[in-house]
Amino acid sequence: MNNRKMISTLLAGLLLTGGLAACGVKEEEQAASAPAPAAKDAPAGAGQTPVKLRILWWGSQARHDVTLKALDLYTKKHPNVTFEPEYQGFEGYLDKLSTQAAAKNAPDVFQMDAAWFNDWASSNRLADLSSVNVKDVDKALLDTGTYKDKVYAVPLGNNALGIVYNKVVFDKLGVQPPKTWDELFQLAKDIKPKLAKDQYLIKDLTRFSNMYTSYQLSKGKGYPLTKDGKFNFDKDTWIDFMTKMQELRKGGFVAPADVTMSDKNWDAKMDLLGQEKVLIKEAHAAEFGGFDSLKPGSFALAALPKGAEAGGWLKASMYWSVNPDSKAKEEAMKFVDWFINDKEAADILGTSRGVPVSKSIVEYMQPKFNAIDKAGISLIEQVAAGGGKAFDPGPGLKGGWAKFALDKEYDNITQQVMFDKMTPQQGWEEVVKLSKDL
Repeated sequence: MNNRKMISTLLAGLLLTGGLAACGVKEEEQAASAPAPAAKDAPAGAGQTPVKLRILWWGSQARHDVTLKALDLYTKKHPNVTFEPEYQGFEGYLDKLSTQAAAKNAPDVFQMDAAWFNDWASSNRLADLSSVNVKDVDKALLDTGTYKDKVYAVPLGNNALGIVYNKVVFDKLGVQPPKTWDELFQLAKDIKPKLAKDQYLIKDLTRFSNMYTSYQLSKGKGYPLTKDGKFNFDKDTWIDFMTKMQELRKGGFVAPADVTMSDKNWDAKMDLLGQEKVLIKEAHAAEFGGFDSLKPGSFALAALPKGAEAGGWLKASMYWSVNPDSKAKEEAMKFVDWFINDKEAADILGTSRGVPVSKSIVEYMQPKFNAIDKAGISLIEQVAAGGGKAFDPGPGLKGGWAKFALDKEYDNITQQVMFDKMTPQQGWEEVVKLSKDL
């Protein structure tokens, strides 16, 4: 499937909004597998076995709050099912889940990310979810959670990567969010004299792989990690990006390395955007509510800077997957089914995980979308209209690619460049050495 068709079908669930309806995108009605009836909401009768489901997710406090309310509602409707919830921020989530899985102690239900899916599905760490009712989920979106024609991860939302910026400060200074990478680099310089001593336009982006990936995409060089496991980091683009960040760092135009490292998304005391120490950060549409909760009404979303091509991408926000070793797999699947298809659940969850994946739920929710929801939908529309790519998760962590994962060897190299322990050229040479194992 080419990028244009993939992007169109990813957004088919949003056709019910006026903006996308005007685009004439064709809805894809076909489901990837035969649908099963949604679970019936009925009180537990005599003889129903009590079930406790362990469930794990990452997110902001706003997502935690609505998810807990949804779990309470499910238990109210299914009194024999209770939950043991575990939740946290994104940092450290994969390590925790991987450790649990290795010990055969993974939760019954857990959030899955597109970047890890191929690796987890191919190593038998996910249960087949083909019995979940996905008839209202776009096939292109569902395909991102499908491995060898079986569904192992049910998408929970449409999403897009862009930037979140402090609109209040931008309006006060009379500036607009940058539309190109050159504009971003120049604005970092131009705006600094107007800011406080410890205030910057951006963090030091040296170690942020999403931002480098966006930069390489914008240059028309494709994704650095290809699905078939080929090394596709472009030397000239990588050195150019690292050199530009080095120049901004030495000029005092980006947050110092130690400040950059202290940033923690959605933490009231440590999020640099919330503290107004930076004015722009990368953000997915589904994350906007978490940022807005830090300073309600202060922030807005925009597409990532462009180059010769778009720098942003479209993807499923996240997925529910089920532990194949769970003793309550059937109940876990019934819960996943309910989570994406039930209107009362949708009333609680809103767009906490992105624009709902069920077309019927999107239609139902139209009058209920608030300003935060509409901002996320608008970003998805912008990225799609601007030529954003369909997200490619790459080869997963097999074949040596684990070294390029967050907090691994590749991250150590970029941190050394950021702390000026290596030059960009030396950093590239180390990246090439890592690639020899691929």
